[in-house]
Formats: sequence, structure tokens, C-alpha cells
Amino acid sequence: MVAMTSAGQGPSVTADRGPRTATLTPGSDADGIPDLDSFPLMGKGNKYEDFAVGQAMDHHWGRTLGQSDNLAFSTATCAWLPLHLNGEYARSQGHPEEVLNPMLVLCTAVGLSVEDLSESGGPFLGIDDCKFLRPVYAGDTISASSRVVDMRTSASRPGVGIVTWHTAAHNQRRELVLEFVRTNLVAKRGDQS
Repeated sequence: MVAMTSAGQGPSVTADRGPRTATLTPGSDADGIPDLDSFPLMGKGNKYEDFAVGQAMDHHWGRTLGQSDNLAFSTATCAWLPLHLNGEYARSQGHPEEVLNPMLVLCTAVGLSVEDLSESGGPFLGIDDCKFLRPVYAGDTISASSRVVDMRTSASRPGVGIVTWHTAAHNQRRELVLEFVRTNLVAKRGDQS
């Protein structure tokens, strides 16, 4: 509510303490503040039954990597290779500029695939046959796609399956820069507690 001050110095704002008319569901306290614990959790991601051997998926819309990404990643991981941090050294090795840390490119490709492959949870079981095929430079945009190559029910963990995907990462020119095989435990539908 807005009112004029007694000296006519302009509006002042006062709180309207009238009755609240809005109600929140599924639960709220006396002041209408939601009880966040009473809201049901929404499941995300695909379950084991959503996959089939041979199924292909294009992930996300891609990620443009910059020099700042490279510097932050290399610094955080203590990867001090001059090829990734020293432009003069990179040029002496035949590159036009610093090559982005390939582990940054790998992490980006895995990250792009999470929403489709493993967001529903389940332990990451590893990466195999990882091949770095082309250097990536600042300003390159990485996109990823995956294909299901193997599925099986876990013998030791009821309610989950093991899914293996072949993932390929491309730059903006559709040149293959990276490929790997990744395996995760994936929850089955209705078997999560």
C-alpha cells in the first residue's frame, strides 16, 4: 500500500497486513510459506526400460568452449601442460593457438549426454576406448550424440540394469573430435525407493 508522508515528502511504502488469500499446496505454514518437504519429488531422466540396443540420441544443443574455460579447468586440475596454456609453445608445435585441454572436452561431452543417459541416477561405471581424434580450440562448439551398444540386468543389484553407450563429440564443422564408450547403472522403472 502506498501513502503520502505527513510532510508531503513523497510516497512511503507500508505493508498491508490484511488476510492472505493465496493458499499453497500441497502444504504451507500459517504465514503461507510453502513447506518444501511436502512437495513430491519429480523424477528426471530415462529409466532402463527407455533404452534399446541400437537406439541413437542427439544430446543438448552443444557448448562453445572458450579460453577462460580452458584456463579454469587446467588450473583446477593442476594440468600445466604448455600446449594448453602457452600460445607460443602451441604455435611451435604446429597449432594456430593453445589446444584446449582434452580432458575438458571429454568432461563437456559427458556433461552434454547426462540429461538423456544418466540423469535418473545410478553409479558411473567408467569410460573405455576413449579416443581424442582432433584438437579443439577456443571458440569451437562441441555437440554430442550417443548410441546404446549394450544392455543387461544387474545380477547383483535388483532393480537396476547396466547400460553401455558409444558417444561421439563433434565440433561446429561436424568433424569428429572425440569418441568413447561409457557405462552406467540405470534404475528400472518403479523399482526405486
